[in-house]
Amino acid sequence: MELIGRGGPLEFLRSALADTGGGGSAVLVRGAAGIGKSALLGAVSSAAEALGFRVLRTVGVEAESRVPFAGLQQLLRPLGPGMPDLAAPQRSALRAALGQVEADVPDVFLVGLAALDLVADAATTAPVLVLADDVQWLDDATVSVLAFMARRVVAEPVVMVGAARDGYRSRLGRDEITTLALGPLSDEEAAELLVGVAPDLSPAARRRVLHESAGNPLALTELSRALGVDVAGSGLPLTERLQRAFTDRLNTLPEATRGLLQVAALDDGPSLSEIFGATRLLIGRPVGAADIDPAVRAELVGVVGSELRFRHPLMRSAIRQAMATSRRHAAHAALAEVLEGQPDRQIRHRAAGAAAPDESVAAALQNAAARAARRGGISAAVGALEQAAALSEDPGLRVERLLRAADFAVELGRSQAVGQILDQVMNAELTPRQHAAVVWLRGSFDEGLHHHSSGAISLTALAEDIAAVDRVLALRILWSAAQLCFWSDPGPEGRRGVLDAVERMELGEADPWRLAICAYAAPVERGAYVLDRARHVAFNDGDDGRAYRMLSTAALLAGGFDLSRAFSSAGGAGLRAQGRLGLLARTVGAEAWSALVVGDLGAAISATEESRRLARETTQTMMYALMTATAAKLAALRGDHDGALRLAEEAEGIGLPVGARPVLATAVTARGLAALSAGRFEEALAHFRRLHDPSDPSYQLALRLTTLGDLVDAAVHCGRPDAAAPIVAELQDVAKLTPAPVLHADLRLAHALLASAEDADARFATALQADLAAWPLIRARTHLAYGEWLRRHRRHVEARDQLRTARDMFDALGAIPWGERSRAELRAAGETSRRRPPDARDRLTPHELQIVQLAAEGLTNREIGQRLYLSHRTVSSHLHRIFPKLGVTSRTELRALVPAPRRPTRARSCGGARLALIHRHVTLARVRTQT
Repeated sequence: MELIGRGGPLEFLRSALADTGGGGSAVLVRGAAGIGKSALLGAVSSAAEALGFRVLRTVGVEAESRVPFAGLQQLLRPLGPGMPDLAAPQRSALRAALGQVEADVPDVFLVGLAALDLVADAATTAPVLVLADDVQWLDDATVSVLAFMARRVVAEPVVMVGAARDGYRSRLGRDEITTLALGPLSDEEAAELLVGVAPDLSPAARRRVLHESAGNPLALTELSRALGVDVAGSGLPLTERLQRAFTDRLNTLPEATRGLLQVAALDDGPSLSEIFGATRLLIGRPVGAADIDPAVRAELVGVVGSELRFRHPLMRSAIRQAMATSRRHAAHAALAEVLEGQPDRQIRHRAAGAAAPDESVAAALQNAAARAARRGGISAAVGALEQAAALSEDPGLRVERLLRAADFAVELGRSQAVGQILDQVMNAELTPRQHAAVVWLRGSFDEGLHHHSSGAISLTALAEDIAAVDRVLALRILWSAAQLCFWSDPGPEGRRGVLDAVERMELGEADPWRLAICAYAAPVERGAYVLDRARHVAFNDGDDGRAYRMLSTAALLAGGFDLSRAFSSAGGAGLRAQGRLGLLARTVGAEAWSALVVGDLGAAISATEESRRLARETTQTMMYALMTATAAKLAALRGDHDGALRLAEEAEGIGLPVGARPVLATAVTARGLAALSAGRFEEALAHFRRLHDPSDPSYQLALRLTTLGDLVDAAVHCGRPDAAAPIVAELQDVAKLTPAPVLHADLRLAHALLASAEDADARFATALQADLAAWPLIRARTHLAYGEWLRRHRRHVEARDQLRTARDMFDALGAIPWGERSRAELRAAGETSRRRPPDARDRLTPHELQIVQLAAEGLTNREIGQRLYLSHRTVSSHLHRIFPKLGVTSRTELRALVPAPRRPTRARSCGGARLALIHRHVTLARVRTQT
């Protein structure tokens, strides 16, 4: 059908094709059924081919929507020859996803990187157009890969265009994809189209068709063929009228042709040989190509090579809906019989053909779900398990299968699906373990802040109730309770309950679960225990990344930021290699927070940007909010006051409604630092005091221990040292319980700032004699504070020495406002300073800085792409833009210009022990946790 009335959208898409020299784009076209989306894509394809594009296509088919990576297989088939050139991890993941080898798919994101690299490599010879029609029916795994690619084609000569029916929820935000709404044809356009498809209609019939079709191109075509206008004006919705038009046409066909179309409508593949074989079983006689011809002449289907294709998806659904239940069961059974050798497809048809519960079919579906999950088809696994539950003869097995389906749905981030599945479970008689699993799964989103009304206390009770029955599940539930101690505040009783419960589980002294739970529940009281045991865990590159994720956050909450960075670095490597970006977002987030506290702002900029981006991509709302607040704190330290306040407001908008204390604490810290660096000391003091008020929603037990120096600095500068004294005294008592280095360093600075004139020299000397090699930001703050005190007491020569050191340290760290404050103090002390020259951190975006840091370390473009989940062409494009910004012409010049992130020191090993205790707990490597 010639495209009519699509000038605006078509011209927009043509311009997108023409602009690929400046990078790629992603567009989603939406519209009602039959509104002409496919025709638009056809016109775009023709335009692209005329411009020299290579066109890759995939089409969603409802019957194949639960076949993992079925759509991706269509899309990448022409690029198969390029697969050997992929890096080994991506190649292995992609081959496993496409069913070319029997292997587990580590994560769908690794498949996404492989697909991106294949397409980007193809784009080196000609720009590429990726067309995805009927996106709403593509399998979930393929949609995940397309979403992954769409976020990353901005620097590639690649245009992605998808078409979906209205009502389909895109996985991409408005800032990541352009959405075009495809509306009905105008009256003039509709009349022109109708003349072309039905020139012999009477004027009355023409008027009725135009009225009833409401500008829908498919309706104009099909209603005009349905015996004039008999179907029009029936009072049915337009889609049902179209389906009635198709089924009416079906009834005029020979019996064998109807049987072929019925089988084809139920088949999850287009193979004519399959359709012929199943139809023969269904109707009891041989069929062949001649039996298809009437359907082709009726324009219901077309034959392309050895495949049968419906002219429109509504035809397929109309035929299915018109079939009697018994006929549908018989057709599915016939398809199952001809699919020997294809167990997953065969069991889907066996299940669809089952008229009553059948345990053998249910068990086979459960096995199919396991195979789908191993290939990365988590959505397919959910569907198979739900179907298995429906066919289960044993009520207990039915519940177990539904719980497993809900667990997978949690992994997909589908809270509504989880609720619907668990609602089915609640109709059954549950064991205590099953009831605990239901309660826990319902609260598995947004860190449990929405669903667990009684929080950590109720989860701890659940864990203890079932510990003797199912220790693995009990530990997972207790881990959720511990995390709630971080995200909310269950009070001393709740925290004590978590600690008692984990100790009764008799885990090893250095078990990562135990250390992490203790750190989350009691970061002060158990800080020394956690840090001591964690330092005796050795690195082992073969260990599961979840162990390192737990250890990194455990060390962070206990105040061991250097150790946290070491664990983050070790764990991040494995998680990147496996494509587990959800856990990577949290591991890199621990690195970002730790680097920020330490003062390694170069590393903090890169890690914060990556963690924030990954948290958003993996739909971890609270983690995204926490990293947005961290970005606000970083912006304040860098002197971007407007950016700090904007980011803090965004984070608070997410965290405040649910009382996410770490988010609010970090955002308030950012506001306080912005005010402090701008010289608004009263405002800064008000913000920092909130962090130490247990009644304030921003009070967070562990994070407040990193803000004491800021609070006292603000109090002294606004002449209110008495406002800080009670908090200093309180934290002095806290310091007796925990070895947290930042707290002890801040206390030494606080005592110096608050000391009398007679004691201040000795107090500052004590603060500066401490080992602050790993804490450069605190050392610089101490030099600045001492220099300010010396200048106020007219000891200008000594003051200049301290202020000069502070200025140089702040300049090196990139803490711009504090460097300027040091310069102002130096001027007041009689010495002028050169201006700080801008460096890479000032000239580059956070994403560019991360790329250039890796390039300066000697990584190739392809290695950088594998680390950051970008194509190597995108990395190259970034570097070409970065070089002029930095005034360099080659990679070898980068190392001198880019401040390398401090490399964390390794944790101390105990007698060379490897992570033996980690290996002892199989659940660490095998059980998916909501972390």
